[in-house]
Amino acid sequence: MRDLILITAGYLIGSIPWGYVVAKLLRGVDIRTVGSGNLGAANVWRVLGFKAGLTVAVLDVGKGFAAALLGLWAGDELTGLLAGIAAMVGHWRPLFMGLNKGGKIVATTGGVALALAPLASLATGVVWVVTFLLTRYTSIASMLAALALPLFALALGSSALVVVFSAGAALAILLLHRANIGRLLSGTENRFELRRRPAESRERATNVPAPAARGRVRRAFRRLVPGEGSSG
Repeated sequence: MRDLILITAGYLIGSIPWGYVVAKLLRGVDIRTVGSGNLGAANVWRVLGFKAGLTVAVLDVGKGFAAALLGLWAGDELTGLLAGIAAMVGHWRPLFMGLNKGGKIVATTGGVALALAPLASLATGVVWVVTFLLTRYTSIASMLAALALPLFALALGSSALVVVFSAGAALAILLLHRANIGRLLSGTENRFELRRRPAESRERATNVPAPAARGRVRRAFRRLVPGEGSSG
């Protein structure tokens, strides 16, 4: 019963759609209707900018970390793994978004690994950053980092459970990036420009509503309800 409660808690934590919440609070935007339509940090970054994307990435990592750490604290490594996996499933199919498409579990997987294999997780984060800086493709960075995770977990002495989890998570991430792989092969995958040209910045500003007036906390939170707000 204890493990079931922890796994359920992990799923509910993972179901918090931070990409949707942050976009709604900052700009009143339903992130599902712009860019790729994905709830993940990459789409938020592409639509709303680096700071918003980084905020979502940190929060999504936090979901996996909190779920796995809760399982470790209240149970054991296996319980932590199961709670973390539940958070990943929640991120992929969030209950609070009606089980519709969520994110591709990259950041949430990183959070689970951070709780269970911190050194391997940090090394994988370095792989992601270096790959992204070299290629400007978040999809390539995410897939290479996913493939590196089980290798680092094995090399750094993680348990067999964590290594198997890392390998399974890598496979899941690759499967969730099938469309990205197709676009990469056809040369149509979106590539990030870290320094946007003025015309591109104006275009992004035109397509996304301006922030609400300062001090309107109540109005900002009302935007979280689907159907309300300026563009929800």
